[in-house]
Amino acid sequence: MSFPEKAYGQAGEYLTAYRQTLLEAWQSVDPQAANRATDMLATAINAGRVVFACGNGGSAAIANHLSCDCLKGIQTDTPLRPRVVSLAATIELITAIANDIAYSEIFVYQLRSLAQPGDVLITISASGNSENIVRAIAWARDHRIGSIALTGFDGGRSAGLADVNLHVRAANYGIVEDVHQSLMHIMAQYLRQQAMPPELIARRRF
Repeated sequence: MSFPEKAYGQAGEYLTAYRQTLLEAWQSVDPQAANRATDMLATAINAGRVVFACGNGGSAAIANHLSCDCLKGIQTDTPLRPRVVSLAATIELITAIANDIAYSEIFVYQLRSLAQPGDVLITISASGNSENIVRAIAWARDHRIGSIALTGFDGGRSAGLADVNLHVRAANYGIVEDVHQSLMHIMAQYLRQQAMPPELIARRRF
């Protein structure tokens, strides 16, 4: 069911309904998919491979934030040195590709030059159907690049193409993006605490 399904007269009422819908969205996320996603990331990071992330709009911000939390967060108090690149951060390159070739090529064009077998691609798309996202995952599959798709709504084409689909069953962009942002935090923080000396975990801020 979509949200909101009616007009709300007070912000507090909207908050209560949004919170309940967000809880239901969270309950739809498969913990086993999270296990597979973090295992894939851990394998890539430990092998010195590159993790790429991409998304459009709010999802682009999440991709950029992922880079921050991995490069700064994961390596704090750990021996890990993540190599994480947001394909959504290169505004000069993105606009050049979009203007001269096609917007649908902005991510896959970068992957063709930067990615190697064994790397991992994380795509973030609430609909799962953004053409530039779908093309990137399809290219990754053909070139031995692991793929993790963060999706919402019905999952779109991305859900079926990715090696791992972290799906949020919700039909509101804000709610899907809220959960996607939290999934990014969960993966980064989990990998950090897993690699930390156990006695430090309770003494550090995450």
